[in-house]
Amino acid sequence: MSACGIGIHGAGGRMGRALIEAVANDADSVLATAIARPGSDLLGLDAGRMAGVDEQGVLLTSDVAADCDVLIDFSLPEPSLAAIAACRAARRPVVIGTTGYSPEQLEQVHAAAHHIPLLLAPNMSVGVNLAFKLIDMAAQVLNDNVDIEVLEAHHRNKVDAPSGTAVRIGEILAAATGRDLGKVAVYGREGNTGVRARDTIGFATVRAGDIVGEHTVLFAGEGERLEITHRASSRMNFALGGVRAAKWLRDRRPGLYGMDDVLGL
Repeated sequence: MSACGIGIHGAGGRMGRALIEAVANDADSVLATAIARPGSDLLGLDAGRMAGVDEQGVLLTSDVAADCDVLIDFSLPEPSLAAIAACRAARRPVVIGTTGYSPEQLEQVHAAAHHIPLLLAPNMSVGVNLAFKLIDMAAQVLNDNVDIEVLEAHHRNKVDAPSGTAVRIGEILAAATGRDLGKVAVYGREGNTGVRARDTIGFATVRAGDIVGEHTVLFAGEGERLEITHRASSRMNFALGGVRAAKWLRDRRPGLYGMDDVLGL
């Protein structure tokens, strides 16, 4: 099979640059296009040089319809939806790492999966997706015998909170314990909050410095506590997962997929 021609939407951002590096170092993929926002000072630059690797012969463009086998999107909700619409029109598979969608925007993402292969993952790290499985197992076993808290930390420039990964963890916890996350989630506490209700799932968010990403689920019972933690020290683990997902998605049928499908979990 020929190398997978990967397009990157959001190429000028931190994750975009990591993805360009990951593609450049992957023997089974090639950079087909690199897309930055309209008006960016990066437009017209060689994507490889911009990302600090060898020249790729691909100049940054703002054309979301630029040709590729699979598009990887790490951007913001509104430009992400424009990229998904272009992929739908071209019948092109798309890997989505963007987070922060509103419920209405998320419906549009899911609707596109009826027409194209679409992989939606708030976190493409292999380690994080393994942690999801461990969290699910722990929640099913411990259930109502513990208090459950989700703690997450990211760099100061991250604009959505809680993180998409933390929200996904909350969804896993709620499903495993038979709860409605919309009714039991508590996002931060202040003042006289009263005694903690056992069925609540708490979220705590830190935004500081250059923290790449940290997530901990705390299961606190009487006399013991279990913590499941994932810490990312580099964005490259997310980029490698994104490239792996793109190559896997290339020849799939239309539908909504996740990293658990890619990893066989």
